[in-house]
Amino acid sequence: MIVLGIESSCDETAAAVVDGYDRVLSSVIASQVDAHRPYGGVVPELASRMHVEAITPVVTRAMDKAGLLIQDIDGVAATRGPGLVGALLVGFSFAKAFAWARHLPFAGVNHLEAHIHSLLLTRPAPEFPFIALVVSGGHTNIYHVFSDNRFELMGQTRDDAAGEAFDKVAKTLGLGYPGGPGIEALAKKGDPGDIVFPRSLLEKGSFDFSFSGLKSAVARYVHEHPLQSHEDKARVAAAFQSAVIDVVCEKLLAAARSRSCRQIGISGGVAANQTLVAALTRRAARHRIRVMAPPVSLCGDNAAMVAARGAVMIRDGQTCGLDHDVFSRALNLSA
Repeated sequence: MIVLGIESSCDETAAAVVDGYDRVLSSVIASQVDAHRPYGGVVPELASRMHVEAITPVVTRAMDKAGLLIQDIDGVAATRGPGLVGALLVGFSFAKAFAWARHLPFAGVNHLEAHIHSLLLTRPAPEFPFIALVVSGGHTNIYHVFSDNRFELMGQTRDDAAGEAFDKVAKTLGLGYPGGPGIEALAKKGDPGDIVFPRSLLEKGSFDFSFSGLKSAVARYVHEHPLQSHEDKARVAAAFQSAVIDVVCEKLLAAARSRSCRQIGISGGVAANQTLVAALTRRAARHRIRVMAPPVSLCGDNAAMVAARGAVMIRDGQTCGLDHDVFSRALNLSA
């Protein structure tokens, strides 16, 4: 089955073609980062307008790169949510119309499920069952993944997502948007042990996250200890990143042990943080647990993961009709 996937949940307009459930024929992404950088974050109205401008050229490029014609497509998938409603509507409506005009099955994909599927596009892919972390600007969720179409939500953030905390701390340090790459680069120049920030593990046995206290602690520290140099900023960045990594590793390893899983997959935009992946890999190895992460090209928002997830949904008859709509907030994934 050849599936065309479309992603427009936030500030990336993306299209991809996947053959089967795991063979990527093309993946094209038009980023809006430069347009939103002056505002320090994504402006929803601007994002929606840029999606409208980019959607047709991006889909055309994806088809051309795959060497396929419209009549070669067997199914269509698009992100249905969660995300910015105006942005979602652009890709979802385009995909719905494409599928309807060609009498093709159409899958409306949960963005978080798509990130889990990015792990299944990785070589070698994790074996079922495994523990998956979806960590991005909007989500920090842990799942028990039983199969390519069965997931159980084990824990999620109660306030700020890890990626959001990275962005806010980066703004505090004057690093600009997006914050993740800047924090990671700066942290390499600092000693994470120079400053001790809180690690919120919540109540015993919980797999939920909370990063709002950490973010506030950084803001208080900077207010009480004005940053005088680049070295001062590096110390804060290193200590902050270390606190996030400690919490993520603790929760993931506890989740894996609780379900007797020997594999952990980490996906989403923050999975591009190689310091985080390396630390998790080292700590997991002590428990004989294997860690996997997609290539950087599949960590952020992309349409290959949407197409792969959509192919499974179409296979299992989980398709959308013309009356289906997008949703802004995450729906719980359950077994």
